[in-house]
Amino acid sequence: MEKLLEGKIALITGAGRGIGRGIAIAYAKQGATVLINYNGSKERAEAVCEEIRANGGTAESFGFNVADYAASEKAVKDILEKYGRVDILVNNAGITKDNLILKMSEQDFDDVININLKGAFNLIKHLSRNFLKLRHGKIINISSVSGVMGNPGQANYAASKAGIIGLTKSIARELGSRNVCVNAIAPGFVETDMTNALPEAVLERGKESTVLGRLGRVEDIADAAVFLGSGMADYITGQVLCVDGGMAI
Repeated sequence: MEKLLEGKIALITGAGRGIGRGIAIAYAKQGATVLINYNGSKERAEAVCEEIRANGGTAESFGFNVADYAASEKAVKDILEKYGRVDILVNNAGITKDNLILKMSEQDFDDVININLKGAFNLIKHLSRNFLKLRHGKIINISSVSGVMGNPGQANYAASKAGIIGLTKSIARELGSRNVCVNAIAPGFVETDMTNALPEAVLERGKESTVLGRLGRVEDIADAAVFLGSGMADYITGQVLCVDGGMAI
């Protein structure tokens, strides 16, 4: 059976754990060469690479802060020099610093915007010439149901993820004439290390807020990312795919 991403080169930011890790593993299973960005733990990123290699895939890790314009530019240059091109960009890197607006510090607002939104801008900016030259490609930006609906205590996070949606639609219009598809995925409440640390009552409320009555799995998001990165989604651009168990309806 032909693999959906055979021969593709994919850069996935924030892929050392959680949703990013899940997308990296799913992409490798579908034949992509996976370039894993990390900023925190090199060990976690290398562990993902080793898991991919152990299953016959190809992966390499690249450490840089997506919020740093110059560092992102240098990393992209290094990647293009080594691999020649990037076919798929997945902007997944993100953080949360939740608090009510009355208590939220300026630094906490800026940090979340810089990583979640400016980080996506930086990678798209530095890879745009690559995509225009290829005359094909996929950009997948990880938004959130919080960016669609808003969420108390997450003004910074929701703003960053709503910004991702506006960025996605604008870049889709800019790059569409060169056959580059740009879409966003808006996950709901997904089971990760971060959510597993939450109180049981919070997790239960999360389940109850969905139509399907359960939290999402990392694999649910990864499957959507495989679809949008594959030839099956060649006529889809500028869209937001809510993978949220019906939470946003």
